[in-house]
Amino acid sequence: MSIPSNAIPTWDTKDAEKRYTKLKENADRFRVVIIGGANAGKTTILKKICDTIDDPEIYNSYGRKIDSSNIEPTALRGEHDIGNEMVFRSNPTYIFHDSRGFEAGGVDEFRKVKAFVADSAKQLLLKHQVHAIWYCIAMDDDRPITYAEKQFFSESGTGRVPVIAVFTKCEALEVKAIIALQDEGYDFDEAIERAPKYVEEKLKNVHKILEAMQYPPRGHVYLQELEKPEGDCRNLVKCTAEVLDSKVLQGLLISAQQNSMETSMEFSLK
Repeated sequence: MSIPSNAIPTWDTKDAEKRYTKLKENADRFRVVIIGGANAGKTTILKKICDTIDDPEIYNSYGRKIDSSNIEPTALRGEHDIGNEMVFRSNPTYIFHDSRGFEAGGVDEFRKVKAFVADSAKQLLLKHQVHAIWYCIAMDDDRPITYAEKQFFSESGTGRVPVIAVFTKCEALEVKAIIALQDEGYDFDEAIERAPKYVEEKLKNVHKILEAMQYPPRGHVYLQELEKPEGDCRNLVKCTAEVLDSKVLQGLLISAQQNSMETSMEFSLK
């Protein structure tokens, strides 16, 4: 039995390309909210992502550049209005919004972040919306999951905006593991041999705590030794791209990775 030609759907390739181009024009830059304590390594992550050692330029919500010489040093570390935009000259495809540290579990800051994400979701243009949230958790802390994390992942749904849990300073766990294993009676060489398994279990336990909450992260990555030249955040970019709902945003994020041809090629093939 043959199928009538008029029953076969046809696709207007040119029309699809026009729609894609229009969407991309409406999302010319990838917008990220980064959250975490003062010691979580947020600034290091952003500089690695943008392949720079320079500080970002800061713009207010009206697009006016803020003179950093008039800002206190603590403000440059992120203690400023979450509506401010941080842009690195080395890679202006990204816009970052940095919240104050959540380590104190401040109700006011929690509300500000929640309101900012909710307001951005109401924006008509894609380029004005928040596209991803990176929640940084430093693993050199004896209690990495605090009231702040419990509050955020239990009380703050972010709608379609994916949240990625970014576990930083994971190298500190190996040192702690060696010390703990030696305390259990293992000699130094045995402790070094057993440390990776010990670290793996610790990370799994922390991840399970977040997964059990009402609004768990959509993805998670482990970062270590970012202070070293060879340290990189490619797995953070890859994880973010994988959890994005929009193909346009996926393409925008990957194209922004000027310093990672491997990641760009991988997603281009997909």
